[in-house]
Amino acid sequence: MTRSILASLALLALAAHAEAATISVSYSEDFAEKLAEDYGEREGPILTDDIIEDIERALDRANVDAERIEVTIEDARPNRPTMQQVSDRPGLDSFRSFGTGGMKLTGKVYHLDGEMVSDVEYRYFETDISQVQHVSTWWDANRASRRFASRVVDAITGE
Repeated sequence: MTRSILASLALLALAAHAEAATISVSYSEDFAEKLAEDYGEREGPILTDDIIEDIERALDRANVDAERIEVTIEDARPNRPTMQQVSDRPGLDSFRSFGTGGMKLTGKVYHLDGEMVSDVEYRYFETDISQVQHVSTWWDANRASRRFASRVVDAITGE
């Protein structure tokens, strides 16, 4: 009997911890236009998935939770041409062409009681081209995403 009670309590604890924050990512009008006309629609989900993973990892590492986190990609710039850009512009080469990239994110964090905790904003665009010659397409945008995730945790913990 005691074992079944302990097992039930353990399952309840796991279920309670498994309820992760709802994280939604949207695009500003300007960035949505860049996706449609320049970068390619497939790039949006790539960035969205990275942002969600970074926030989930940061929340888990800090052992904090939130009810809801709403993120908007205001702007992003790749370090290397996207597949769509290479397809549209024959002179671009995804291996030899590179530049400075980055991303600007804004967000709203809601506490477990549904009250808004904070507005969060982070902007990072690399300025030194010598730092990006051997990096992936969204290297600097991913860096911005990780730093934004840290700001989300800081907003929740009040640091």
